[in-house]
Amino acid sequence: MGTVTLGVSIAVPEPYGSQLQQLRAGFGDAAAHGIPTHVTLVPPTEVAGDRLPQIRAHLAEVAAAFAPFPMRLAGTGTFRPLSPVVFVKLAEGAPGCTRLQGLVRDPQGPLDRELAFPYHPHVTVAHGISEGAMDLAFDTLADYAAEWMCTGFALYEQGSDGVWRKLREYPFGSGAAGGVPAQQGPPVDEASEPSVRRS
Repeated sequence: MGTVTLGVSIAVPEPYGSQLQQLRAGFGDAAAHGIPTHVTLVPPTEVAGDRLPQIRAHLAEVAAAFAPFPMRLAGTGTFRPLSPVVFVKLAEGAPGCTRLQGLVRDPQGPLDRELAFPYHPHVTVAHGISEGAMDLAFDTLADYAAEWMCTGFALYEQGSDGVWRKLREYPFGSGAAGGVPAQQGPPVDEASEPSVRRS
């Protein structure tokens, strides 16, 4: 059966998104340019391609019932030694992200899945690189700060080239569009068939 690898996330808006993406690349993280800067709601998840309409309907329903909330980034943290990750911390907005991801991963919905670790909203700035480079990322962004109003989230698909591309944005409420930048490559045409990978 054909499958696709999907993820759901809140994009970090400009100018912060590209700024952090460029810094991540500068630390030597080769994955940086294939991953728009984001806060994960649903990590990479492989699903049958024919479930996309159901998933899109579910995400639209969740977004329609959710209200915008403030997000603020401040300072750095790390999951080391458990996981080789350095991140920018959410000083504000974590409860909203936690509640939102719970609704998106509703056990009765099409994106129900177990997580490898307890949910902890964050913005990754280094992953799987040398300890020295991760130390540099941790120190360089120790005083980093940014804030914005989160007005929605987006569905992404990972291509065979490893790059994550936006399939669709889901603004909250009646809600107006908000900063959900693609940052890498053009959005996938919503009218086109999704790319399908044979498992």
